[in-house]
Amino acid sequence: MLELISEHACFGGTQRFYRHDSREIGLPMRFSVFIPDGAADAQTRMPALFYLAGLTCNEETFMIKAGAQRAAAQAGLILIAPDTSPRGAGVDGEADSWDFGVGAGFYLDATREPWSRHYRMYSYIHELRELVVRELPVDGARIGIFGHSMGGHGALTMALKRPDVFRSVSAFAPIAAPSKCPWGQKAFGGYLGDDTAAWAQYDASLLMAGLKTPFPAGILIDQGLGDKFLAEQLYPEAFEEACRSAAQPLELRRHALYDHGYYFISTFMEDHIRFHARNLTTV
Repeated sequence: MLELISEHACFGGTQRFYRHDSREIGLPMRFSVFIPDGAADAQTRMPALFYLAGLTCNEETFMIKAGAQRAAAQAGLILIAPDTSPRGAGVDGEADSWDFGVGAGFYLDATREPWSRHYRMYSYIHELRELVVRELPVDGARIGIFGHSMGGHGALTMALKRPDVFRSVSAFAPIAAPSKCPWGQKAFGGYLGDDTAAWAQYDASLLMAGLKTPFPAGILIDQGLGDKFLAEQLYPEAFEEACRSAAQPLELRRHALYDHGYYFISTFMEDHIRFHARNLTTV
């Protein structure tokens, strides 16, 4: 059951914040939804776009900072933004680091104790997808996904593992090869253990290398060249090479000066909304 926390008029539609008890997480979880005008009830189904946020963020970050609602209202897309991790799991040390634990669930299902009980963000996103299709005016056959940084990693891996569910995918400055970078190695080691074979199922570059054109309409990625995390953490060139080997169309746009934050994201947000609209607003 959904508990409505708050509701706000926004660009002719409605911005809402919800809480619900999660089966997969085993704790209450929060998420936000923007519903454009024209979807007043569950009888009027609209395409939807999931956004997965990055490290330290929550369900409010995207809706407040990205400037996405105007373009989504014009395109007729519902926006859905979950939190980035469980809250209140009570795992010892879960709030000690900004890049592991609270706010850093990495969109995977942990297998290592004590994280495996609650840190199940991969399965949670699918649970949330089923929930919004059931309770909100979301067309379950027309869902896309995108994200930023850790969330860009999550969007790419979730889409590559389930292209039957997500019809379009894009990302801003994704952690594109987490098995190779400090953020990914810390998260994978902590949540999944030392078996690097288990890491591969959550590494977009490794997943793509084993596929053949999973998204014929293309994948869009924007990357700022002024991003201080680019060289050490992001590895877009690894994903680019994997796409070449998989015959996957990829538009990887590199932008001088832009950094890793929401000034960058908001600059190119409308392009991403339009990209997904082209894929999701057709039958």
